[in-house]
Amino acid sequence: MTPPRTRGDAGQAFPIYITVVAGLLFLAFAYLSVGQAGANRGDAQAAADAAALAAAQETRDKLAAAWVADILDPTKWNDIFEGKPWTDECGRARQLAAANDARLVGPECVWDGMGYTVYVRTDKAVGDSLVPGTEDTHSTAQASSVIEPLCSFDPLPSPTPSTLPEPEPTPSEGSGEEPPPVVQLPVLTCDGVRWTLDPDDIAGLPEPQDLFDVHLVD
Repeated sequence: MTPPRTRGDAGQAFPIYITVVAGLLFLAFAYLSVGQAGANRGDAQAAADAAALAAAQETRDKLAAAWVADILDPTKWNDIFEGKPWTDECGRARQLAAANDARLVGPECVWDGMGYTVYVRTDKAVGDSLVPGTEDTHSTAQASSVIEPLCSFDPLPSPTPSTLPEPEPTPSEGSGEEPPPVVQLPVLTCDGVRWTLDPDDIAGLPEPQDLFDVHLVD
């Protein structure tokens, strides 16, 4: 027969119970801290990715607009597909970081020839008063985007003098009005698609996403 538990036995078990509960609470706070830190780091990376992509997409659209403006001068196309003229769109990166509860820090936003690298910090701290030591800790992240030209074109052949006799002037030619010159443009090949360009048909020209690809890089 089991003897009845004495009050002394219960008193000895109480400190053990307190220790176990304290250990469980410590583990709970540790898991909470780790979970909040992971979520905060994820928020920082999402903000950096969005900021880098936004800056690159804005520059891509500006390059595409420059190409349309100079479509009649193929001698300028190479510079455009190499990222010239470049326009600083770090303001757009700053907007997207703010929209994701973050801000640019450190070098902030760097143009590296054909893309951007941005550095962000979350506005929200990693933890709160429930997790001591994390109230003033913020996650940081960086992301890089690239603008990749998708198009190539063959230069037009240099004009050569014609060996044919000059045609007889027509009455319209004698009136002093010269017919408009015929514009010949190279065939543009973008990601395997050939575009026969008509400068009089702006709606039929390639879109910015046809001319350049924008994506994140490691």
